[in-house]
Amino acid sequence: MTENLTTIGFDADDTLWHNERFFRLTQDRFAELLADHAERDHLEARLLAAERRNIGQYGFGIKGFVLSMIETAIEVTDEKVPASVIRQLIAAGQEMLQHPIELLPHARAAVEAVADTYRVILVTKGDLLDQERKLAQSGLGELFDGVEIVSDKTPRTYAEIFTRHGDGPEHAMMIGNSLKSDVVPAIEAGGWGVYVPHGMTWALEHAEEPADRPRYRRLDDLSGLAALVSGIG
Repeated sequence: MTENLTTIGFDADDTLWHNERFFRLTQDRFAELLADHAERDHLEARLLAAERRNIGQYGFGIKGFVLSMIETAIEVTDEKVPASVIRQLIAAGQEMLQHPIELLPHARAAVEAVADTYRVILVTKGDLLDQERKLAQSGLGELFDGVEIVSDKTPRTYAEIFTRHGDGPEHAMMIGNSLKSDVVPAIEAGGWGVYVPHGMTWALEHAEEPADRPRYRRLDDLSGLAALVSGIG
């Protein structure tokens, strides 16, 4: 174990397993259902605005996404959206909640590579039951020393988690695909932040790379994690 690093946190969705692709597929279906009422670009902008408005009430995850789709459907149809469309949107959300988990390349190997030497924590946000389901199906649960499902990821969140499960954020690293949620706030808390781009990122998770921060790192994929960690001392 290095002198500086004792605890490693992993994001879940689109870091260890696929997630955003299912939102994109459902959004495609949403656009088809409302095609007679709004152009796709306009519809997507209205949906994104609804999601941004509703995060504070619904939180992150599939349930809030479905409620935002329904709200948007009501708005763009001047409250004339057919009940059959609402039913299909609810069904789409239920399908998302039941979709099998597919691990990303190198996910298991990356966690295993550090689990014997460091405290390894899963830090994820979203619907509690859905995140618990995905973790159970992933087969990775036994590798983690702790699991934290949070409402949001802020510097304070990371400071509390890495103090509770480790030696404080200064001795911790957070790995994830979201600069806004996984990387920047972890660095601001005093830890290391490792960005692993996924290719599909929700618009509300975009942020600028903190390239000037000494504790910022970027990996093309998780296959390089073990070498990165071993080089930090």
